[in-house]
Amino acid sequence: MAIIITDECINCGACEPECPNTAIYEGADDWRYKDGTSLDGTVVLTNGTEVDADEAQEPISDELYYIVPDKCTECKGFHDEPQCAAVCPVDCCVPDEDVVETEEELLAKQRFMHPED
Repeated sequence: MAIIITDECINCGACEPECPNTAIYEGADDWRYKDGTSLDGTVVLTNGTEVDADEAQEPISDELYYIVPDKCTECKGFHDEPQCAAVCPVDCCVPDEDVVETEEELLAKQRFMHPED
């Protein structure tokens, strides 16, 4: 499952540079599928959705740091544990019960975004 940042977030930013998928963004910042990945141009995501990887997407939160579920792999394929949760000083990076994915699905998403790794 993806990780979410709860409203206990103190906006310290410790999590953002730790994400190997560039799935974490500061509140109110636009995001792109291509940020920190090999995705470029029109792509079909592992869930079957067609997107423009270069197109700016609306922020998920206007106030707090946030994690894009389509880009979060819980650090599978990179680390043994989610790095955002490991560095968070207030433990507000937690599993998102609304976005449940198997380890195989997370690894497939990681390979899709980073085929060269």
